[in-house]
Amino acid sequence: MKIRLISFDLHQTLITPRYPIHVQYARALEPYLGPLDHQALKRSFAIALRQLQAEKPLYGNDKSSWWFEVVRRTALGAGADSNVLEDSLSLIVPRLMASFGSKEGYKPFDDSFGILDALHSLNLRTAVVSNGDSRMLSVLKDLGFPSFLSPIVLSEIEGVEKPSPEIFQLAVQRVNAALEDPIVPSECVHVGDELECDYHGAKNAGMNALLLERAGARDPSVTIEAEEVVSDMHKVLEWVRARI
Repeated sequence: MKIRLISFDLHQTLITPRYPIHVQYARALEPYLGPLDHQALKRSFAIALRQLQAEKPLYGNDKSSWWFEVVRRTALGAGADSNVLEDSLSLIVPRLMASFGSKEGYKPFDDSFGILDALHSLNLRTAVVSNGDSRMLSVLKDLGFPSFLSPIVLSEIEGVEKPSPEIFQLAVQRVNAALEDPIVPSECVHVGDELECDYHGAKNAGMNALLLERAGARDPSVTIEAEEVVSDMHKVLEWVRARI
């Protein structure tokens, strides 16, 4: 079966924070709370994010309140004064929301644009399937991602998130809306960095999948076919070229 559609995850696949998230948080928090330990912020952000993802999937249908709580828990976990924090959150959170909704907060990986252009030149469709919120639309536009990268399927907008097969199927359905010869899932490959959400999610939707491990360090506990693990986008292009 030939590949006709390549869908991509966003975070740590096509884009990455312009500066580490804990560094950007520290810069936003310091004018109000004073300097906070960067490693403590890094740990507390990871904990806060996991907690909110479990407590309120799909951003709890209110991404602003959801991120407000992530920022609050992150700062508290890093030792911020709770009284000062509560008085300052209404100023801090909008600043962070705006930053991470633009090129101020994110940048593309060096290989993203070139590989998307190369796939497009091969008359292949490309799309995004991400567990991000609606701000990712403005991020992609601000960074200059090509208009042919379409559709952009985001969990907050769709009301379903990876690893559910439904969100992958939505991408295929939207591509097919403009095609006379519909694409079937086995003609698709999804590329992402998360084993459960991206790799297993796409597989369960009947698609092919490539697990992107940019650092090149293979997790020995991951037992999938070696050819389905790639270290950069050039390897994705090689894999696709062998199947068109």
